Amino acid sequence: MAEKVRIGIIGCGGIANGKHMPALRQVPQAEMVAFCDIIPERAERAAKEYGTPDAKVYTDYKKLLADKTIDVVHVLTPNRHHSYITVDALEAGKHVMCEKPMAINSAEAKKMVDAAKRTGKKLTIGYQNRQRADSLYMKAEAINGTFGDIYYAKATAIRRRAVPTWGVFLNEYEQGGGPLIDIGTHALDLTLWIMDNYKPKYCLGTTYHKLNKETPENQGNGWGPWDPDKFTVEDSAFGMVVMENGATIYLESAWALNSLDVREAVTTVCGTKAGGDMDDGVRINGIRNGRQYILKPNLNAGGAAFFEGDANEEPHIREAKLWIDAVINNKPTFVLPEQAFCVTQILEGIYESAKTGTVYNF
Repeated sequence: MAEKVRIGIIGCGGIANGKHMPALRQVPQAEMVAFCDIIPERAERAAKEYGTPDAKVYTDYKKLLADKTIDVVHVLTPNRHHSYITVDALEAGKHVMCEKPMAINSAEAKKMVDAAKRTGKKLTIGYQNRQRADSLYMKAEAINGTFGDIYYAKATAIRRRAVPTWGVFLNEYEQGGGPLIDIGTHALDLTLWIMDNYKPKYCLGTTYHKLNKETPENQGNGWGPWDPDKFTVEDSAFGMVVMENGATIYLESAWALNSLDVREAVTTVCGTKAGGDMDDGVRINGIRNGRQYILKPNLNAGGAAFFEGDANEEPHIREAKLWIDAVINNKPTFVLPEQAFCVTQILEGIYESAKTGTVYNF
């Protein structure tokens, strides 16, 4: 591969501008050479701000994929479009970074996994929260065997009143769901990754539409009032997942909930030797010399043992650097598509259980 990785951006909306394009600009080996959006002005603005001088602009993603000089594509569209655009990009010979969640259901996600295997191209999903200092520390402890056998975990993504009112976040058709698929997916990915457990057995889930019909004067939303008529996704969702080895995961997610326990994209794990949580950094708890102990590492002083570089580098920048390095040096991606597929499986299971009122078997 050439010294520079040539990248095409498909979808130039909020996540592209807020995460991917600023991060890629921090990677010396990356250059953004093509931008596609169904709203041409968005693609033009992105090209002007982030692109090479000769960057091209498209409204049809297939025309972008036809450019054989493009090495990598970032799929940053609403969730419904992730699967088929990713498959088309892989088939066109591109490596693909797809924003989370992988797809709106497991059937669509499987198409992506299969296409990556069939084409031999790299596919990863944008779970940048793995790159936080607390996440890396917890993972290192898990690898070192500190927790022992993790048999209970809690994945948390709770907001008191922070409903995203832009884009298509509230549109169930385009997104496939609300907070569960939007922010719950991050908490679940972190939990499965730290447990290194990707074999679900069954789950039970509930979803709620309790606060989404509130009138603007009663919303108190951090991002301004939402339109109750357009808020077609759940405002909160909860699930219990039992894994094949008997481990239990409790997943809680909400954009709007009357709770002061507001934490987003964090996990708690409980094992046979110790437990850990992300309450104000990282806390490890256990028994040593017959006494209870709590270990609270100073995450500002350095990263985990295997981590090289700035311990406090922003997660989305580290994610971009690792991704481009994997492409250039033919390394495994940090987030494997099979792992992201399992996340989608479980999210789908919780939604289906909520609809039927029964247990969902995987």
